[in-house]
Order: sequence, then C-alpha cells, then structure tokens
Amino acid sequence: MSESVDERLRIDKWLWHARFFKSRSIAAELCKSGKVRMNGDSVSKSSATVRPGDTLTFPKEKHIRVVKVVALGTRRGPAIEAQALYEDLAPPPSPEDLRAQKPQEALPQGRDVGSGRPTKKERRAIDQLHGQ
Repeated sequence: MSESVDERLRIDKWLWHARFFKSRSIAAELCKSGKVRMNGDSVSKSSATVRPGDTLTFPKEKHIRVVKVVALGTRRGPAIEAQALYEDLAPPPSPEDLRAQKPQEALPQGRDVGSGRPTKKERRAIDQLHGQ
C-alpha cells in the first residue's frame, strides 16, 4: 500500500501553513530543538511528516498548544483557511485565567504634589510665577 505525496507534509511546512509561526525557518528550529511532539513522541527533525489525524504538541509563546491535524495545506493562505487545517484540543481557559490575562485598565498614576518632576500643568504655573 503506497501513500501519495498529497497525504503527508513536512511538519515545519505544516506549522507554517497553519500560521503558528511567521516563517518556515522558525518552525524548523523549533522542531530541531526537540520541543515538538507528534502523537506523544518527540520530533527532532523538521523533515518529519504529518498526516491528517496526527496530534501535535508544541510551545507557542507562553502557552502549550495541542492541535489535531485535520487537513494538509497546499499554500500559506489567509487565517480562515489556516484555521481549517487543525482542531484545537486545548481545554478552554478557565474564568480565572481570562481575568488574569486581561490587561489592567491604564489608570493615571497619582503622585504626591511636590515629589518628582513637575507636570506640564505645574510647569506652566511655575512659568507664570516667574513672569515668563
């Protein structure tokens, strides 16, 4: 039983097609570092091939991504096309995680009058006092 070329794709190329990484070379470096797992086994070569149904686990920024390969891409297309290539298996974030991830609203930081550099308003008041 022989497989056609269309039924498999290099792992670095698939990660790039699925838009997990900006460039194929970044995806290849991650594979060579041994941080990518395919079906539970560590991948040490970027030439490893993926097939539909394979499960990939890899670090992406501060998160560990777990995805199932649904399809192989023929090109690196738009994001909607890329999202059709995989199914995200990571559990949804808990409400506590969501609250922790939200950036705190930028509240103006108050300071005691007379401490630190003067504000623009205070500089104008000083200039008025000096007659400038």
